[in-house]
Amino acid sequence: MKKTKNITTQTPTPEEEKLFTSLRAASWAEFAGQEGVKESLRIAIAAARKRKEAIEHILLYGPPGLGKTTLAHIIGKEMGVNVRVTSGPALARAGDLASILTNLEPYDILFIDEIHRLNKVVEETLYPAMEDYTLDIVIGKGPGARSVRLELPPFTIIGATTRVGLISSPMRDRFGVVSHLSFYEPKHLEKILGRAAEKLKVSLHPKVKSELASRSRGTPRIALRLLKRARDVAQVEGDGDITEALLTRALDMLNIDPLGLDWTDRRYLKTVMDKFNGGPVGIETLAASLSEDIGTLEDVIEPYLLQIGFIKRSPRGRVTTAQAHKHLGKS
Repeated sequence: MKKTKNITTQTPTPEEEKLFTSLRAASWAEFAGQEGVKESLRIAIAAARKRKEAIEHILLYGPPGLGKTTLAHIIGKEMGVNVRVTSGPALARAGDLASILTNLEPYDILFIDEIHRLNKVVEETLYPAMEDYTLDIVIGKGPGARSVRLELPPFTIIGATTRVGLISSPMRDRFGVVSHLSFYEPKHLEKILGRAAEKLKVSLHPKVKSELASRSRGTPRIALRLLKRARDVAQVEGDGDITEALLTRALDMLNIDPLGLDWTDRRYLKTVMDKFNGGPVGIETLAASLSEDIGTLEDVIEPYLLQIGFIKRSPRGRVTTAQAHKHLGKS
């Protein structure tokens, strides 16, 4: 079978990023799924508005593509404040952080994606800012250096991460609201796909919508990617409507099987089965065998395989289950 680009791990292209932004839910009513998370955030927002304070600092964690950025923007809209967006790797120096924080308006939100990748010095600079709304910066070098304390307006940090275990305890303790985003149920993905199809002016038959949802790995970002690819096929090989036949054609081209597994997922499973007799195999050895980054395996590929019971993590390494062997015809 021809190898295709992994739709689950590839970085969104600028065109895809624009698509995701245009289809992003703008209110609680449009945001399907994650009911527990939404309820917790609604209460925190209502309490902050009632007290006329900045909402508590919020940490959102879970696999990529589940809506962490979307939630940050909805929170900003509900609070009636601006949302500034940055990422952990982009804040390379304390000065980068100071530049952003000193330009925030009262009650604004600073959304930091990949917050687990913050530089240690930047992270420590952030502590007093989060606790006391103050910022200590050092001016000059050597014997003439001096520390200056700046007062900041009340603000909120919303951190997003796929690897909450890499966030230090002092940082985690400074978040008042910590929410875990889990994979979506098919019925919620169908709502997301239906709303996206309306915005894209694409006809989506209920069976097509259901099939797309079932093959999206419980992830809205993947669902929207598959919808986009199916729309492309429908426009090139049909009259623009996504029929069952055209959807099957698009999914076959992407090597997406009925459970939503793609070429990389099956390669992962077959490597454990064939090279290591089903495991256990250590993550470092597995990453080397697959020529993949350990972070990609742990953050992107493995969560869904764990969710559907195809692999287990043991003290000695990864093990494939009987369900996985049956699915790949290796029973």
